Amino acid sequence: MATTSANASTAYDSKLKEFFIDQLKDIYWAEKKLVKTLPKLSEAATTNQLKDAIDSHLVETENHVARLEDVFEMIGEDADAKKCHAMAGIVEEGEDLIDETDTDTCQRDVALIFACQKAEHYEIATYGGLVTLAATLGYKEAAVLLRQTLEEEKAADVKLTQIAENDINYKASQERE
Repeated sequence: MATTSANASTAYDSKLKEFFIDQLKDIYWAEKKLVKTLPKLSEAATTNQLKDAIDSHLVETENHVARLEDVFEMIGEDADAKKCHAMAGIVEEGEDLIDETDTDTCQRDVALIFACQKAEHYEIATYGGLVTLAATLGYKEAAVLLRQTLEEEKAADVKLTQIAENDINYKASQERE
């Protein structure tokens, strides 16, 4: 969708820009929270395959934080976090799942995959919207960075599904109480 410079300059002072910045602050908080949370999930995981996937995504998440800081700079705003209640709830639920499942079981890994995918799906929805808004507001470079993160979040979700379908779900189905 092409945005003329006249439309873009009008959009810069719009309520849409205000909403865009608010959502950037929200996902910035969420990503920073995940940087603190993912090591705990990795430690709780039973299988090396899941541990490796979580550890790999931690590195990507650290890059997402830096990329968001770049986006804030590109649009002339301070990188500021606003508590993301959705991610706070997802993280809390993930911690509960760890507490409610037995150590060293595939059932726990299934629960961790669920928690991780809930976070991924929230991020996919948010980044998808942010890409569209950035383009609408004329922030083409920001849109490119946000799209890069969106694609990485989608890939992480696919990887988690593959781990679940290729091994962990079956093993968990064989565990006895």
